[in-house]
Formats: sequence, C-alpha cells, structure tokens
Amino acid sequence: MGVPCFRTSPARKNKRRSHLALKPKNSVQCPNCGNVKLPHRACSSCGYVRPGLQVNVGGDS
Repeated sequence: MGVPCFRTSPARKNKRRSHLALKPKNSVQCPNCGNVKLPHRACSSCGYVRPGLQVNVGGDS
C-alpha cells in the first residue's frame, strides 16, 4: 500500500504549501469618480468601465 516510509519534515511540508497563501487583492482608483475599484471591472459607485462606456449600477432600471 501507499504508506510513507519516512515522516515529512516541516521544511518540506512548508515548501510544498508555499504557493497556497492568499494573495492580496489589487485595487485601483476609478478615473471617473475616484473611488477604489478592482482593475478591469466596472466601478461599483458610478459604473465607469472605459471612456465611452458606462453601465447602469442602480437597482431599478
């Protein structure tokens, strides 16, 4: 059966898990209203996406 012969050392275990850490979210400032937004997404306060394109952020249409 697949039983390990030797115990996995903490260093080897931590090296294996080194890429599993959560990475911080990047945020940019909206050029239209100045609020913080995620890059490549519409602004949640004003709906700005790019020059000439703006989405409706209001709940009622």
